Amino acid sequence: MDDNFFGDRLRLLRNERDISAREMSLALGQNETYINKIENKQRTVSMSSFFKICDYLNVSPSDFFNEQIKNTAYKDSTLLKKIQKLTVKQAEHIELLLDDILNN
Repeated sequence: MDDNFFGDRLRLLRNERDISAREMSLALGQNETYINKIENKQRTVSMSSFFKICDYLNVSPSDFFNEQIKNTAYKDSTLLKKIQKLTVKQAEHIELLLDDILNN
């Protein structure tokens, strides 16, 4: 993890959800520059605030720090709900299609 992983990850997750730093700051009950300062390493975050940030972004604390998860906006999406309704054979077929798409 690099020196500004937290701020960069916060910015990525926020932008994926099309939420402005000001909007998120105010929604968390903070001043309008709160999130911007965190993202730019001008402010640290308490554990309590971190959990509030995760709740607001609808991401688990472990997923927040998981660098392998690139796009968390789809985590609870309609697409995943549809995939869960598939039979095993259908899901395997979709997986092969996705592998093909991602490898091209």
